Amino acid sequence: MTKIISFISRKGGSGKTTNAINLATSMHDLKKKVLLVETDPNYTLISSRKIDVFKYKLNESKLFPIVASSDDEIAPELETLISSGQYDYVIVDSAGKTTDQGIKELCLVSDMVIITTSLTQNDLLVAYQTVKDLKPAEKLNPKLKIFILPNRIHSHTRIKTVRDTLANLDVEMFDTFVPQRKIFTAPSTYKSERKYRCITKTILEKL
Repeated sequence: MTKIISFISRKGGSGKTTNAINLATSMHDLKKKVLLVETDPNYTLISSRKIDVFKYKLNESKLFPIVASSDDEIAPELETLISSGQYDYVIVDSAGKTTDQGIKELCLVSDMVIITTSLTQNDLLVAYQTVKDLKPAEKLNPKLKIFILPNRIHSHTRIKTVRDTLANLDVEMFDTFVPQRKIFTAPSTYKSERKYRCITKTILEKL
């Protein structure tokens, strides 16, 4: 059965897009049938894919698809995808300015919502508000799992330090984090970063 993983945050620059594409390429490398959907009107990932296909002369039919949607259309489209059973996983990179209604509808069809955040005060405040906005959806969608994915964390930081910093968010956190490395902030749309695979496996284990 198709699983929906949605990246949601109340602000841009939190790491939704980079983690969505890293997760998608890693899953594809693990032979999973993946679809990546982006609702940001700038369509950064779709543009990046077009550049990659042109620059490296790729056969796009052999790559996992990246498609566009919008805040008010994504939920019914996901329901159709679930019923089709065409994919193992659909990953949603939601826009930073997703509406309250858009967030609610996306949560109601998702199996997992991932909130990315660094440890900066501004990001923590946004993450806290995002968690607060998503919590009511757990009562309406019993299958929904909400997780924090710490992002852009100094590689020498201990996981306990990260966990203690994020404890006030009152939501589950993955037992790992995304280090602040260039390889994770400028990902390819077709080639997986092997060092991201451990994060991918951790996410899959929680689904």
